[in-house]
Amino acid sequence: MARNILQMALPMTVAQLINILYNIVDRMYLGRLPGHLSLTGLGLCLPIISILMGFANLCGMGGAPLCSIHRGKGENEEAERILGNSFTLLLLFGGGLTVFCLAFRRPILYLFGASDLTFPYANDYLTIYLLGTLFVMIGLGMNPFINAQGFSRMGMMTVALGAAVNIVLDPIFIFALDMGVRGAALATVLAQGCSALWVLKFLTGRRALLRLRWNTLRLQAARVRRILALGTSGFVMSMTNSLVQVLCNASLQHYGGDLYVGVMTVINSIREVVSMPVQGITNGCQPVLGYNYGAGEYERVRRGIRFTTVLTVGYSVAAWALVMAVPELLIRIFNDEPELIAAGIPAFRLYFAAFFCMSFQFIGQSVFVGLGRSRSAVFFSLLRKAFIVAPLTLLLPGLGMGVDGVFGGAGLQRARRAGLPAHHVYHGLPASGPVRPGADFPRGKFRPLFLPGLRYFPPPAGILSERPFKRRPQGREYP
Repeated sequence: MARNILQMALPMTVAQLINILYNIVDRMYLGRLPGHLSLTGLGLCLPIISILMGFANLCGMGGAPLCSIHRGKGENEEAERILGNSFTLLLLFGGGLTVFCLAFRRPILYLFGASDLTFPYANDYLTIYLLGTLFVMIGLGMNPFINAQGFSRMGMMTVALGAAVNIVLDPIFIFALDMGVRGAALATVLAQGCSALWVLKFLTGRRALLRLRWNTLRLQAARVRRILALGTSGFVMSMTNSLVQVLCNASLQHYGGDLYVGVMTVINSIREVVSMPVQGITNGCQPVLGYNYGAGEYERVRRGIRFTTVLTVGYSVAAWALVMAVPELLIRIFNDEPELIAAGIPAFRLYFAAFFCMSFQFIGQSVFVGLGRSRSAVFFSLLRKAFIVAPLTLLLPGLGMGVDGVFGGAGLQRARRAGLPAHHVYHGLPASGPVRPGADFPRGKFRPLFLPGLRYFPPPAGILSERPFKRRPQGREYP
């Protein structure tokens, strides 16, 4: 089980890290322009970008686990219909969001914390970026369906291609052609276009086990409801991320000005980088868990959860120690202005104070998505930021903490939610016995997460092959 999760998770982790380079590289280059207004303007666009990604995750993270479950049950035709319906939803969402955001971008940006100084930069970037919304939807939303079929390396190449194009074009457009933030946005749109074409080429080609076909594009209400229900978790996570970013930018603009909005932009960049391996590992376990759950291999599901927990917690502790040790070095990657560095160091230590605790939340949410338990996944998405971070972001600055309250609220909420998802990961999951795939788990006694004598058994080959595993007698162990 461990080997198969790593085979899926490592390419997906690399893909996640490469994917984050889209905006990270933009911020690194824009941070080298005189002043910090370009960097701050880009930071104001991040909540809107999170919303676009949320709708992509709504379809991708909703449809891909369902495909894995149906493949595990040997129902490939139904899996293809879910793939086609997800693609149609992505096209509809992409077109609607493009029109809406272009029409209302000015009031939205001012609502999200823009000032008269930063609005021109944010508007230039966002206007061009929105023209590539369909590319974002297809590239980000359809790539999980490649991973769900066991082609994690091919999924990694999707984002690697886009990142390579972005890295090459950014300095040309920003500096050589003197386009500034418009150049960064144009490079990103072209890179996302390349990723989208790559995804479509693979999913319509012969190598794909589940193909995108014309006869599967017609929406069917029951399938759409299942996709949206399961994808709501990823959608809510992106929406709450956007909500918190908006509240943080608005509060920082009020209590500290444009400088602290720039600091938050740098912090968000570092957070995305250090948290991506956790997301890659937890997302990588979803196809494996979903396939085995669909095949009735419940004990292997339990071993996969244990392995993923140990791996992600170990990494999170190491990443937390690094960030707390060298905050100044990390800030200088994006901007070396003395004012920004002086304000950024204490903000870093407050924001990342309990960073390692966030791994438990990701584990709980990803496991429930992989097993088709949408309600529990949505709960953890809401718990993460809507119920804790957002109120703290509004409350703490008003109690006299100012900008420290904004940065400290994030660190406090991570410590507050530690351990709760871990409790619910195992709640009701049977060690063995028949349970109808897709149904709610029976209510049972809570099993501790870290079991004594933790061991991992090598699984048989072909965990992601087309042929599902045979139902095994209760209590029988695998060779």
